[in-house]
Parts: sequence; C-alpha cells; structure tokens
Amino acid sequence: MVAASTLSIFNNHFLTIAMPNLIFKKLSDNYYLMMCLLLINAPCIYAQNINAGISNIPPGTIVAYSPASSGLFIGSPSIAVLPNGNYVASHDFFGPNGTENSRGVSRIYKSVNKGKSWQNIAEIKGQFWSKLFLHKKVLYILGTWKEYGNIIIRKSLDGGNTWTEPIDNKSGLLLKGAYHCAPMPVINYKGRLWRAMEDAMGPMKGWGKMFGSFMMSVSEDADLLDAENWISSNTLRYDSTYLSGYFGGWLEGNAVVTKEGNVVNILRTAYDRDGKEKAAIIKISEDGKNATFNPDNGFINFPGGSKKFAIHYDLKSKLYYTLSNYIPDRYKAAYIGNTRNVLALCSSANLREWQVKSIILEHPDKKKHGFQYADWQFEGKDIIAVSRTAYDDGSEGARNFHDANYLTFHRIKNFRKLKSKDNLNKDETIEILELH
Repeated sequence: MVAASTLSIFNNHFLTIAMPNLIFKKLSDNYYLMMCLLLINAPCIYAQNINAGISNIPPGTIVAYSPASSGLFIGSPSIAVLPNGNYVASHDFFGPNGTENSRGVSRIYKSVNKGKSWQNIAEIKGQFWSKLFLHKKVLYILGTWKEYGNIIIRKSLDGGNTWTEPIDNKSGLLLKGAYHCAPMPVINYKGRLWRAMEDAMGPMKGWGKMFGSFMMSVSEDADLLDAENWISSNTLRYDSTYLSGYFGGWLEGNAVVTKEGNVVNILRTAYDRDGKEKAAIIKISEDGKNATFNPDNGFINFPGGSKKFAIHYDLKSKLYYTLSNYIPDRYKAAYIGNTRNVLALCSSANLREWQVKSIILEHPDKKKHGFQYADWQFEGKDIIAVSRTAYDDGSEGARNFHDANYLTFHRIKNFRKLKSKDNLNKDETIEILELH
C-alpha cells in the first residue's frame, strides 16, 4: 500500500490528489484502485488508464485535476525550466467556489523527470493570472493579487517551494489598482526585462472595452521586487471605431522583438467577424515609455487571434512561433472566441504573416473540450507546454470548454520538422505529441 502525501502522477499515467485520507493499491502495471478513507472532508479524485483506449482521459500528462463538481476550475497555465533542469508549472483557480474576486490562489508543481510526473510543492494565496519566469537563475512569478487586482511579483530561492510576500512597493507590490493579464512572456532585450500588461480602469465598462494596453519594463540588473525600478508606457484605450466597429478590446499582450530590433506588443483583439481572427501590433519606444498604434496597418490576420496566444522567437530557424486556438473551417461558429478545441503550432518569418504549421491537439466536440491558454518554451529540438484543458474525466467531464478541469503537460518533438501535411483531420481525439 502507498499512502499519498503529495500530489503525484503514478506510473506516468495516473492523477491522484495528495492527502492523508487517500490510499492507493497497485493492481497491475496499468491500473490503480483508489480507496478514499474519509478521515477528513476532502474531495475524492479517481484515476483512469490512459493506455487502455479510454477516451475520457486527456492527452499528455496530467499535472493537476479539479472536477467540475468542485466549482473550482483550472486557469492560467505557466511553465519554466530551473537551472538544474527540473520543470516548474503553475495554475490558478476560478469559478463559483473560487476566491479570485478577493484573493487569487495559485498552485506550483515540480517535475524532476522532464514532465513525466509532477508533484504539488506550493500553494500561493494572493496570486492570479500569473507567469513563472527565470532571471539570473532565480525563479519569479508575476501577475495580479486577484481578478482585476494589484500587479505583484514574487521571488523563490528554492525552486518554487517558498515565495516572498508582496507587502509593499519594496517587496513586490508593483502597481495598485485594477489590472488584467495572463501568463504572458517576460523577455530580456537590450538590458531590460519587458512584460505587456493591461489595466481594467478604462472609461468604458464591460469586458474588453474597459481594458487598456501598456508595457512594463525594468533594468536587468535592478531588484525586480522594488516598484521604483519599473517603468510603464502610456496606456492605449479601447477605440470603438477600430475594425469597422468590431474591435473587441486589447487583451493579453506579448512582448516581442522584431527582426528590425524594435520591441512591440502583439495582442489578442477579440475581433469576431466573418469567421476571421485578428491580432494587433503596438509599437513600443526604445526607452519603454511610449506606446503607439496605427489602426491602418496595426491589425493583422492571425490564426487563433481571438484567444490567448504566446509568441517566442527561435534563433535556429529564424522564425517566430506560437501555439494558438486556430479554427479549421469545419469548426467555424457564430462566436469564434468560444472555439478552443484545436491547438495548432503556427509560425511567421516577420510577425505579420502567419501560417498554420501543424495541428497539435484536436477534439471534435467544442462545447465541453478545449486546449487553451497554452504556455510554452523551446527545449532543444522540442517544445514543452502546459495547457488549460477541458476534457472528459469518466464522470461529468468539464462544465464547458472554458471551465477547464485539467492542467496538462505536452512535449512537441522535433517541432521544426513538422509540416503542414502533418495536420490531422479525424473525428477523434488526436495528438502528435510525445505521450508520457
């Protein structure tokens, strides 16, 4: 018998919730029976065999699971690689039983075997919409305190087990007010760290319309926890005249360096018209203080541009890549922002023209299935990623595509060699990733 004291993945294929009241007995190489000994009032999470052809287990490796019945849904996936090669991942909770309106909750996980299994190592109260990143071999997490809360940053000196507290402007409280973001890239360029953000304090009310886009930056040699070291650009507000009146708002921007050496902010626009998706490119001045946008040429066609996407530049191929919720014609819908059942690898040579390189994940049902908000990074010939995944679980499944019940890890092997011919089109769940 094996008692669970931490969250673990057994035999690389099974999820367990790590509590003293859960005991697991190994029945064979592919099955575990979980017996819930109700010593304390805690949810019972069961496991399934991923190798037995059962369709109610998501592809990839399960990092975390929260059933729909819990009223706690998994959001804001993030991943980073520590200097020793271990992986760390994070997510937050939202939903009817969540505390995101007063104090967000995020959990941190660690893998010591390249993503084949994961262990829950920390829970942070007062952290939401957050991104893990490394700077000078130190782990940080940057996001908000709560939904539309203060911008905060924390530091961990032990690989994510313990974290600093942002109690004031010297210890990680960067900006007070109502702010919005997602786990977006933090990049280092010309001696500064750059991070795109949005505030939620615009004069127009309503989701999207109240968001304003700006860029934050800090010297690479400064104390990142000291708010005085950070500068912010001006904020660009919602403009109802953009895109012939169909502009949805500035959302979840990427700090990216163009091949000409300029910092730009590439954002989701929530544009929804004629089944097309668009992103926006905002120019940032060299000193990080001035953000400008030209509506005549600042909007671009972008596969998956109505949902969150992260962009990174690959030095070897000299291409920009993203993992986005591209929508094949067979899934076109009235509101394309709600279609997240396909995750595609897309690339661009110039940030303005994008092509779908390969479909990575797909499920034929788009109402209760989603592979969304993927956070990822390069690792040699591969891409490693975590996804906010809505999927079947042998019970009620996800409440809907948006309210995810899983955090899943994926490895895209030899991503540079993938071709458009690798795109898959079958009426079944598809994965061309390495399955751990």
